[in-house]
Amino acid sequence: AAMAPGRKITAKIKKTLPVTGPQAPTLSELMKWYCLNTNTHGCRRIVVSRGRLRRFIWILLTLSAVGLILWQCAELLMNYYSASVSVTVQFQKLSFPAVTICNINPYKYSAMKDYLSELDRETKNALETFYGFSEGKSKVRRSVGDGNGTGSELFQHIPLLKFEDFSRTVTDLHSGQKRKIEGKVFHKDSSIVNSGDSNDIIGFQLCDANNSSECALYTFSSGVNAIQEWYKLHYMNIMAQIPLETKEKLSYSADDLILTCFFDGLSCDKRHFTRFHHPLHGNCYTFNSGENESVLSTSTGGSEYGLHVVLYIDEADYNPFLVTSTGAKIIVHDQNEYPFIEDIGTEIETAAATSIGMHFTRSRKLSKPYSDCTETGADIPVENLYNKSYSLQICLHSCFQKAMVESCGCAQYAQPLPAGAEYCNYKKNPNWMYCYYRLHERFVKEQLGCQQICKDACSFKEWALTTSIAQWPSAVSEDWMLRVLSWDKGQKMNKKLNKTDLANLMVFYKDLNERFISENPANTLVILLSNFGGQLGLWMSCSVVCVIEIVEVFFIDSLSIVMRRRWQKAKKWWNGRKSKQGGKPCEQGELERQGHENPACVDEDLPTFNTALRLPLPHESPLPRTPPPNYSTLRLESSAAFTEQLPDTLDAGPR
Repeated sequence: AAMAPGRKITAKIKKTLPVTGPQAPTLSELMKWYCLNTNTHGCRRIVVSRGRLRRFIWILLTLSAVGLILWQCAELLMNYYSASVSVTVQFQKLSFPAVTICNINPYKYSAMKDYLSELDRETKNALETFYGFSEGKSKVRRSVGDGNGTGSELFQHIPLLKFEDFSRTVTDLHSGQKRKIEGKVFHKDSSIVNSGDSNDIIGFQLCDANNSSECALYTFSSGVNAIQEWYKLHYMNIMAQIPLETKEKLSYSADDLILTCFFDGLSCDKRHFTRFHHPLHGNCYTFNSGENESVLSTSTGGSEYGLHVVLYIDEADYNPFLVTSTGAKIIVHDQNEYPFIEDIGTEIETAAATSIGMHFTRSRKLSKPYSDCTETGADIPVENLYNKSYSLQICLHSCFQKAMVESCGCAQYAQPLPAGAEYCNYKKNPNWMYCYYRLHERFVKEQLGCQQICKDACSFKEWALTTSIAQWPSAVSEDWMLRVLSWDKGQKMNKKLNKTDLANLMVFYKDLNERFISENPANTLVILLSNFGGQLGLWMSCSVVCVIEIVEVFFIDSLSIVMRRRWQKAKKWWNGRKSKQGGKPCEQGELERQGHENPACVDEDLPTFNTALRLPLPHESPLPRTPPPNYSTLRLESSAAFTEQLPDTLDAGPR
């Protein structure tokens, strides 16, 4: 059947129309159109350049410019989340920090001997068995009574062992017998590899109470370290069974520890100190704790305007096996921070005047995305057990304690108790020692996940300490000073204090310069966009409009062409399948005539006005005649009549 004149003209236009731009039939024609019309000069030079060498050079230059743009923009994006550090120093009146003071010896040995009698007896037996030590050969401050000790069964299960020739043969301290042992060896002292005398190797064995074949051997190259570690293990087991109120009475009171006190040139006393009980250090006392919402401040730097205290150490009442040094430990901290004496405490020497000068620094870091810090710790999935402001140490200790309760069924003695938990002791938790040591091993190796969960705090305060020590009291003032201090202590004049029982401490600001270290964003969004524009203009003479054009052509239009080609293929396949099923042959010649040169133009989209103006003139060919109608009233006299009806669609040739 012949096509209608209107459809035939539309097909003729589509066949000869040079389609360009987003309606181009192929990606190559789209790219060519883009290069001819874009404002980026390099792309245009690729198309219009004559000669392969020149075109190759422009391709190389354009690709290099694109690569440089991508590289520089990636650098800008990575630097966008960088921060610059600024330091501000200002002189002002400063709040005085909290100063926590503890005696190195946590409890009075005279008050603790009833609880530690059996442990001390076992320790002395070990010294006599391994080293020939006895009370007659060495100075002993007091005899250890045979009180009602707690833990004879424990000493049988976890005795001290002496290793022979680096072998598995050991001598059991409790029974005195030699035996073979099995288990994984953990060397608690790395110098064991350099030990030439195998007799120095001492340790102990911890086994799983539920599986006796699961054991771990802890060895030490130093007998002192071995005995102290073994002693502390049993010591914590005993202390966990003593009520808190009893332990507070067994430790030092404020009157016992503090002899004299001055702050900012004025006298102070025990009312300015707040007591808190530390599991490992007994009763500690915090000066300027801010307990009553009042924090002392100082307006002048120098040793005369800080804290000045004289401490009574009482060396004669020290536990000889628990601690091997005398003095006090102090820590300077903020009122809202927990004092980790055991981690970062500073030791104060006896018979000496210790001066500690401070420099105050406040630091503030940017949180995400600039750094991996936390503002308040609320986003950390670890419960804060210390009732103080968040810090990395609080998080790590709380995380370990939580893992201890979950794995071992009880809490470790040195850290606060979680809700509903109780401290480990051998009577209720016979497996806790083995469980604790294996868990601590995993914690040190960062296998518990605590180091991955816990983060640094974004804001923190720091007091940099400078320590100096001088002999105190001097030889010429020692006699009268000790007598006066003895009188102040409430003793008689004929029994003066020993200078090794005293420690002189001064804590003060060296200056009142507050240093504030802060992080600020190095880039803003405006600066980032400006840098992007500079890179685009420098390498490609391009603007934001060019970027939009690139997105439109390379993504939207290219995708449209690909999808249109796929749709045409699917439509052609469907029509062929349908014609086969209907038994009607496909008019292939007609389809090829329609859009053979431009396959994209088989749709009914009309050309644009500008492209229609570039329509080439058709070749001379006789117009198809219209078949006559079935009735004789109408006549089509000649083909010229149709030519006169559509003069704009025909060539202007001779008639």
